[in-house]
Amino acid sequence: MLNHLAIIMDGNGRWAKAKNLPRAAGLKKGADSARDVIKFCVALGINHLTLYTFSMENWNRPDDEVNDLMNLLRFYLGKELHGLHKNNVRIRIIGDRTKLSEDIQSQIQQAEELTAKNTTLSLNVAISYGSRQEIVNAVKTIAEGVAKGSISLDEINDVSFEKYLYTSDIPDPDLLIRTGGEERLSNFLLWQSAYTEFYFTETLWPAFNKSELEQAVDEFNKRERRYGTTAISKVS
Repeated sequence: MLNHLAIIMDGNGRWAKAKNLPRAAGLKKGADSARDVIKFCVALGINHLTLYTFSMENWNRPDDEVNDLMNLLRFYLGKELHGLHKNNVRIRIIGDRTKLSEDIQSQIQQAEELTAKNTTLSLNVAISYGSRQEIVNAVKTIAEGVAKGSISLDEINDVSFEKYLYTSDIPDPDLLIRTGGEERLSNFLLWQSAYTEFYFTETLWPAFNKSELEQAVDEFNKRERRYGTTAISKVS
């Protein structure tokens, strides 16, 4: 069963370039695709959707590009919030919020508080996110706890470690889709994707649609997930 879908939304810039449009147009069309995919996930009964929106590495992009994305984030946090809330969608932001401007942090807090009790879909938006940094921060927190005596070494295992990640109460993704033709994780959910199924498509994110999503889900449903064990032979 597909409970948690994660998506690396790649190809906004290339889509805009192919159409001789400014990069900001690709970001906007990509945001529209994200809105549609949220609706599709609700219709398919998927409980968790995590979208890789802005990585830690993206802060190194040109200032105008970063500003375009932040302005788009402001716009959609304002425009889409009440519609998502009306459709019982819970919004959560994972990543290093300290790098975001105060007004965006305030918008995020408002969105999370307003939708905290919603249950149809948990929408996790990865902003200013990097999985290596997430893991390092978890290690630092645990080390501080050990130094203070509030955490013992015997308490540290793969289950307890997850409590210190941004995704502490979010199940690991069952399926991860990456659009745009690249086949790598790009510092996204490295710990959480240990047994995740991957689906790569050449389709650029702004062109990703319901048909593409249904194709990915159909492919996922055909796979046998063994979690490191041997396949069980079927005896007729």
